[in-house]
Amino acid sequence: MSDTLKELEAQARALSPEERARLAESLLESLRDAPLAEIEKAWEVEIAERAAAHDRGELPTFSAEDVFAEARRLAR
Repeated sequence: MSDTLKELEAQARALSPEERARLAESLLESLRDAPLAEIEKAWEVEIAERAAAHDRGELPTFSAEDVFAEARRLAR
């Protein structure tokens, strides 16, 4: 490990947990390929659209009891 990297690591460890999390996210983001970032953005849009449709009452909902009963039925 280079001295510069060691110094950066020491400085990063001195940050608050929230700051370390933001730094980690930023560093991970810098490693992502553009297509992956585009896919993640598309999913963010899809999630927002689905959540909005749910909030408007446009999507069917199911009780947890029904969902688990169906899961048990399918697992047999």
